[in-house]
Amino acid sequence: MLIRLVIENILSFGERKEFHMIPYTRLGTLNTHKYQFDNFQVLKLASIYGANGAGKSNLVKALYYLKKLIANEEPPFRIMESKFKFHPGGTDFSQLLAVEFIQEGIPFYYALEIFDGLIKTEELYKSGLGKKTDELIFERKTTPDGKTALQFSREFESDTKNQLLKEILLEEFVKPDIPVLKLLSNRENEYFRTVKLAYRWFEHTLEIITPESKPQALAHWIDMDPDFKLFAEDLMCSLNIGISSLSSEKTDIREFFGEDNENEMLDLSRQLRSAPHRMLGIRSRRGDELVIVKEGENIWVKRLKVGHIGKGKRAVLFNLEEESDGTIRLLDFVPAIRSVIASPRIFVIDEIERSIHPLLIKELVRKFSEDEDTKGQLIFTTHESNLLDQKIFRRDEIWFAEKDQNGSTDLYSLSEFKEHNTIDIRKGYLNGRYGSIPFLANLQDLNWHEHVAHQPAV
Repeated sequence: MLIRLVIENILSFGERKEFHMIPYTRLGTLNTHKYQFDNFQVLKLASIYGANGAGKSNLVKALYYLKKLIANEEPPFRIMESKFKFHPGGTDFSQLLAVEFIQEGIPFYYALEIFDGLIKTEELYKSGLGKKTDELIFERKTTPDGKTALQFSREFESDTKNQLLKEILLEEFVKPDIPVLKLLSNRENEYFRTVKLAYRWFEHTLEIITPESKPQALAHWIDMDPDFKLFAEDLMCSLNIGISSLSSEKTDIREFFGEDNENEMLDLSRQLRSAPHRMLGIRSRRGDELVIVKEGENIWVKRLKVGHIGKGKRAVLFNLEEESDGTIRLLDFVPAIRSVIASPRIFVIDEIERSIHPLLIKELVRKFSEDEDTKGQLIFTTHESNLLDQKIFRRDEIWFAEKDQNGSTDLYSLSEFKEHNTIDIRKGYLNGRYGSIPFLANLQDLNWHEHVAHQPAV
């Protein structure tokens, strides 16, 4: 579960801003949207609205940068190059990304402070959730000349063997420009079991879907998991977009590539030996995916086939690249929807309505909203005002992003406005009551013929 995200001096976020999933205590609507953890509650839904350029996608992008930085153990180039550029004193300021979250029943607080490409501070605490004192798990600090120090709990530091381990880590493994969370999670030390849990949140629990995301290995999972196939088919067929079935076409790699492409086949076979889960994905420009997987002694090429019913009720199979952008986007959501209803995972989706009909996306979100047995969190950015419905969202689940006079993104929740739970918030939003909409007054004064008067004929 995500509790809060804090961003400072990254992309369009200048001053420190916080996005959170903590319920507003005085709000009594849609109580089934609150997940309970040891007298602490978190929300299951959040939508983030804003005009183009307001910074709502930058919220998702910052979280994506953090996830990749930790999982890939790479220097923070993307974050460093994305400093907020409108600071009055220039760009010579630290950058901060911090998250508070719950993983397998344990609340954590993790933060990274980056300065001039170095990890100035990195810290992991067992969070007290504002009710108890936070417990230190580790803290690392790096000086401007690149010297790093590690500090663990008093219990860890009092053990002589642990002191030796710390010295080895600092001398041989810790780098001043790379986070240590993954490094510590890979150590076989009883003390680092909680670090493993925290790392697992970034690696597995948190999932981010961008507008460019494509379905991953759907053909393989439909072939191998009958329950997944049934879920995917039921969902896609119920959307009434003409799909009647989903299946996996499975071909031996030698038969698929043929003798003329033997070198390419051998190269892929070699790559497969070192690939995670013995699986490779190759995607066409249009979106079709070939999944190459080793099962026993055989290597198979799997391709998703989408069934449609044509004239005379004849079933015809299509490749994914023959489907519409909207269908491909909906297929991208299938694993996410299945996971978020059945497990405590978090799916953060940028532009959820991209290429999808507004009524369709509204009904999908409504279905999740009204389901009292969900386990995960769904957070997304959107322009779709039809979703602004208090029967679907609590007011504390609706957020707005808006640029202030300094060019910095501000974040605020609808719960900050004193609105009755029967008011039409969609109408209020479109009328500018809550801000966060484009201001188009100057468009009336735009004389766009002025600069095309001498346009040469084509």
